[in-house]
Amino acid sequence: MAVSISRKRSKPCRKKESEQCYFHFSSIYNFLSRISAALFFLILIYLWCSFSTIITGNIVHVCFSSSRKLHSLYCLSAGTHPSFEIPTSTNNHSFFAPQILKSNNATEPVKFSVTSNPVASNNGRYDEEVANAVKVVEEYLQVHRSWRSNRTNEESCNGEGIYVYDLPSKFNKDLVGQCGDMVPWQDFCGYLSNDGLGKAIVADNKFGKGWYQTHQYSLELIFHSRVLKHPCRVYNENEAKIFYVPFYGGLDVLRWHFKNVSNDVKDSLSLELVNWLQRQKPWRRNEGKDHVLVLGKISWDFRRTNSESPWGTSLLELEKMQNPIKILIERQPWHVNDIGVPHPTYFHPNSDNDIISWQLKIIRSNRKSLVSFAGAARPDAEDSIRRTLIDQCSSNGRCKFLNCSSAKCDEAESIIDVFVESEFCLQPPGDSPTRKSVFDSLISGCIPVLFDPFTAYYQYPWHLPEDHDKYSVFIDKKEVKAKNLNVVERLSNVSSRERENMRSSTEFKAYHRMASQSVHDFIVKDGKGNDVKLEEYKGKVLLIVNVASQCGLTNSNYTELNQLYDKYKQKGLEILAFPCNQFGAQEPGTNEEIANFVCTRFKAEFPIFDKARLLWHLY
Repeated sequence: MAVSISRKRSKPCRKKESEQCYFHFSSIYNFLSRISAALFFLILIYLWCSFSTIITGNIVHVCFSSSRKLHSLYCLSAGTHPSFEIPTSTNNHSFFAPQILKSNNATEPVKFSVTSNPVASNNGRYDEEVANAVKVVEEYLQVHRSWRSNRTNEESCNGEGIYVYDLPSKFNKDLVGQCGDMVPWQDFCGYLSNDGLGKAIVADNKFGKGWYQTHQYSLELIFHSRVLKHPCRVYNENEAKIFYVPFYGGLDVLRWHFKNVSNDVKDSLSLELVNWLQRQKPWRRNEGKDHVLVLGKISWDFRRTNSESPWGTSLLELEKMQNPIKILIERQPWHVNDIGVPHPTYFHPNSDNDIISWQLKIIRSNRKSLVSFAGAARPDAEDSIRRTLIDQCSSNGRCKFLNCSSAKCDEAESIIDVFVESEFCLQPPGDSPTRKSVFDSLISGCIPVLFDPFTAYYQYPWHLPEDHDKYSVFIDKKEVKAKNLNVVERLSNVSSRERENMRSSTEFKAYHRMASQSVHDFIVKDGKGNDVKLEEYKGKVLLIVNVASQCGLTNSNYTELNQLYDKYKQKGLEILAFPCNQFGAQEPGTNEEIANFVCTRFKAEFPIFDKARLLWHLY
């Protein structure tokens, strides 16, 4: 009976136990669900604070602070992929001096992406329009070249004074003050220090003096700092020929790039600037035609025309902004008062000796790689040739690939080390046609290889030679995209002499102040690498010559130099011989080998200096 009672009581016991278990499970589930929802909500908040969504075409790019680094620069420039608007009414185009600028807004535009050259089509009218539009660009470049100053002496301003507006700080200094909040994943302030030059590279700097961690968007600060010290600056607006407006418009674009704000907010400072300028007498006197703005980002960042687009500002589309000259790191080719100037590089020499010292380093550099490419693929860009170039480079031992999706390509050492050791540097378009890397390669003595004329040829008439073959190699990207050629193999066909000629054209020269300098102001290297001040030869008659051991005239020239030295050395003649391999590679040996050859074979008593190129720096 007891057992029976026990069994009967066990049933309600199990039911209560079951209900209690269900109650506990349900409570725990509800509790965990709430925690999960809270955690999920917190994660969403974190992600929202950590990334920026950028829409380009049909593609959404998400830039996370944990995964995106500043060196990739994609999230700083994504969305720019510009489509040039080619004016079809080119027959009526005209060119305007800076004082009389007009707009071709009335013309009907045809969309033409700069990321691809026009392909042959059955539409002859379209092909003709494109050809005419390109002709307009080339004629605009000639107009720009005509604006270049021929002045060689900076002290001679000839009444052409520069007046610098003292803008309210919200247009420049206050924008710099927001540097810590400008890029979510990194403090941008270091790049804007030192008047835009960035932090000096001093620790273990193998490059020499004058190197800084300069960001490509620092032009506004650099220009502003230097124009304040310009010898032609005037403080009376009535004495001015040009009026400089120090608005940091590029920083204004960048500060909103990672924030979800309306276009009205993005445009607010530009509109305030226009209102401020309209209250100034010089602006009203000439409607801004003698005013200049320097903007540290590309032209399209200031040309937002679509109200639905989240990208950039509409500064340069404002009616009142059509007259001033705009100096930018990338110009809009069909706006005659857009002037392109190079992206800032890492090298900012303080003296001619800094330049000469660096040039001697790149002259002596052992260029172990035939070709190099520093960059990353653009899988979202349909017309990009980067993937093809990377594949060709990676499969060839003569090509060095620096993958900027993983390497620190924002650091000068990473880029310059590769370029200094390369003969050719590939420069395909990226998020926009131009590349800072073009100028990094030029200062490294690496010959730039261009695939699109808009990358440099149609951009920088004030800085690059009109004859592009003198300093670069052009390969049509249509051929690369169609895989009709291997770029590395094509470049291997460029002879050593052609490379030397192009490189000698790219090596920048210390023009300023050198006209007033004496040969005695220079410091050179002897055959053992020691510094020799040419001031030691003051009072002497100097004969400075380039020599080559394998030249057909080597025997007669050394013999005659010895005879000349023996005859006049007592009267103060000194012969300084600098071996040079630029004459058809006729001096390939080391300094020690050259010295042994000359001393053993010719018993020359005059000094043999460090191996160098043509002695342009002693002219």
